[in-house]
Amino acid sequence: MSKISLKTEFAFVLPRGYVDAEGNIHRDGIMRLATALDEVEPLQDPRIGLNSAYLSIVLLSRVVTRLGNISPVTQTVIQGLFASDFAYLQEVYLRLNEGTHNVETQCPSCATRFSLDLLSEET
Repeated sequence: MSKISLKTEFAFVLPRGYVDAEGNIHRDGIMRLATALDEVEPLQDPRIGLNSAYLSIVLLSRVVTRLGNISPVTQTVIQGLFASDFAYLQEVYLRLNEGTHNVETQCPSCATRFSLDLLSEET
């Protein structure tokens, strides 16, 4: 019987980066695939009942396992992201968990736009 390998963690680089309290910028990170529990359990959080937009913050804090040298990544860290980085992580989450694994991005140094296959072993 052959062993099948399933990639469940994926590297990413934020467009801007999270700036911590000491002024350090954290851009590279790891996101894992979401489980059913990741999507269902946050619905019990009373903050989501008051503001459904909070669901994305809770979900991302569960599946982003590392951001720079920050691990675990808390809801406070996700709340502190720049809007463009938050939107980028939402897009990565959707691509990884809903079956479309290509994301359009751009190089932060030269601004060249390119398509990135999130399931590629080279990411």
